[in-house]
Amino acid sequence: MTDRRARPRRRGQGELEAQVLAALRAAELPVTAGWVQERLGDDLAYTTVITILTRLLAKGAVTREREGRSFVWTPASDEAGLAARRMRKVLDGERDREAVLASFVMSLAPDDERLLRELLGRSGTE
Repeated sequence: MTDRRARPRRRGQGELEAQVLAALRAAELPVTAGWVQERLGDDLAYTTVITILTRLLAKGAVTREREGRSFVWTPASDEAGLAARRMRKVLDGERDREAVLASFVMSLAPDDERLLRELLGRSGTE
């Protein structure tokens, strides 16, 4: 006989990290893991929240400061900054940076390529 009780839906890879980051971004000040847990729902264990926050800390996506006997957590940057950090990490892991960058630029839509050229032009004048 099988147990037919409803189990909580299993989250996809990275989905929980994204939810934790979204909760941190919604906070106006640094917050505790307990605060994050409350925002994400009762079906999430406190230890799971701590695990996710610790992983995000190791990735450089969040920062923490000691407050009393626990920590308060803050996102390290906005969504654009996090995406840029991930892109840089991928690039840093490749041997032939020129080939990777060339392939990336060649795969861009014309508007994105124009924007990239514009941004590179600005960075050279500052």
